[in-house]
Amino acid sequence: MNTTTRRGRKVLALAASSALILAACGSDDDGGASDTSATEDTEAPDSTEAPDSTEAPDDTTGTTDGEEGLGEPVFQVTYELSDNAVWNDGSPITVADFQCTVDATLNTPGSLSTTGVDQITSVAEGASDKEIVVQMATAYAPYKTLFGSGLLKADEFEDCNDVSEDFGEGITFSGREWILDSWSPEQLVMVPNPGYTGEKVPGVERMVFVPAEDGPTLLKSGAVDFIYPQAYTGIDAELADPNVAFDAAPGGAFEALYFQQDPALGGPFSDPVYREAFFKSIDMQGLYDQIYAPFAQGIPLLTCGPIAPGPYCDEEAFVDTYDPEGAAQVLTDAGWTQGGDGKWTNPDGEVPQVRWMVNTGNTRRESAQAYLIPLLTAAGFDVIADNCEALPCVFETRLPALDYDMAMYISTVAPDPSYLVATNRCDQIPSEENNFQGQNSTGWCNAEADELLAASDNELDEAARIDEIKGAIALMRDDYVLLPTLQFPNIGAYRTDKVANTQAELANYRAVNDWYQWEDVDGDGQIVFGAEQFPGPDCPNPVTECSNSSWFVWLTSFALLPAPFDSTADGTFVISEMLASEPVIEEL
Repeated sequence: MNTTTRRGRKVLALAASSALILAACGSDDDGGASDTSATEDTEAPDSTEAPDSTEAPDDTTGTTDGEEGLGEPVFQVTYELSDNAVWNDGSPITVADFQCTVDATLNTPGSLSTTGVDQITSVAEGASDKEIVVQMATAYAPYKTLFGSGLLKADEFEDCNDVSEDFGEGITFSGREWILDSWSPEQLVMVPNPGYTGEKVPGVERMVFVPAEDGPTLLKSGAVDFIYPQAYTGIDAELADPNVAFDAAPGGAFEALYFQQDPALGGPFSDPVYREAFFKSIDMQGLYDQIYAPFAQGIPLLTCGPIAPGPYCDEEAFVDTYDPEGAAQVLTDAGWTQGGDGKWTNPDGEVPQVRWMVNTGNTRRESAQAYLIPLLTAAGFDVIADNCEALPCVFETRLPALDYDMAMYISTVAPDPSYLVATNRCDQIPSEENNFQGQNSTGWCNAEADELLAASDNELDEAARIDEIKGAIALMRDDYVLLPTLQFPNIGAYRTDKVANTQAELANYRAVNDWYQWEDVDGDGQIVFGAEQFPGPDCPNPVTECSNSSWFVWLTSFALLPAPFDSTADGTFVISEMLASEPVIEEL
């Protein structure tokens, strides 16, 4: 299917809800990301439609039963709010804010992901106004990720069921130590939240974020104090300066090649024969040696799949994927032939063309294209570079619309495998049927994997959950969904004459979100952070596709919106300052 047709699909999403015009924002170079985020993320019911929210009779309780209902609750999470659970205006965080967040997530047109939240049957006040009781239709193993993108302040919205047009000036409220002061295409400024009562009191008057595509140059010139660049060959030489220091730490970010295979779009990889042959024709060790080894700091080729090394990683899952002879045999057996130009031609006489999308200006990815495309051409495949700018083109428009054939990007994920549900379940493929919600940007649909991923979110036995996740990833290998490349080292580089104490959280999923403890060495009252992918104010919504951009999440949502749990640099979760104690978990 051609580019014009695929872009029409995104336009259809916008037409379905004009509110999405303001919120056509998406994943970033790191993912998630995703994130998002995949950043971020994540069990979904068998239905492709999110259950509608039902208005509560008052402000203290609500339900999220759909028309057919989710059944009786079987799982309960009880949160006890601390005295620090307050908004910037001094008002307390209440059950209404939890309910508003659920309603917005489930019902806002263009909501990025409903997984997990769509299993909530009720949100209610408990024994006191500081006790919040959330009941769910299924046991939910990744309960620590619930409300992980942050709570919304209910009284800021006319209708929590549709917040798609409510962030024209950004997130104007806060339940954390910072609050948004100003945001323009040139800079984003955070200042200490005057209503904050916790212990993470900022030691600097202003955090200023500015665009910095060429971070090392700006850092050495003194135009910025800190950068958080992606690793690439030669970065150590580019950072060489007597006033610059840097450190690296492996985190939850990983890069991969993804093959978009949604049969509804009819791209080249919707043909499983072609996809298998293409997959087997890529020498991943050769790509690693050429592109990644020079800067990987000893981190080997990633063979786990779409996950960082850890308990859910099967290091044998993507070993020995390169099989050029097997690739040729697969095509030949299916009736493909090679013409005089060496290109593989299908039985209908057509030569598929693969559009490989990366974000323009990313030297590493463009170098990967320069290395691989000639090799794939020699193997008989017609591959072209089809690149555009990271934001808004790649991550805010084309990736969410599945408007590519092959893509290469980093996903930055929370320390729980639940993000795999949001990014790989069949019902998470954005489509007209589900109001273009979901983060499954490859269009992969496998019923067996769906069952395993659904079971993993409901599995409270950790050993069984590990087996389910590994089983789903094995099916990704069997269906040739992706090829993983590297668990990325996170790099923080800084001016030693301007800022200090910036390296403690480099490995955290929340990235360098510990600005409160950074030290203003030169005493100018501010720290200037150069953002490699600056999140422009044209995409300010934390509920819609904007929140699929790691840079948006790092610099806005994580800094402002309170959540029950925060991630740590060692890949775990801890309760945040808004909770007085660990939640009480009960099977009903």
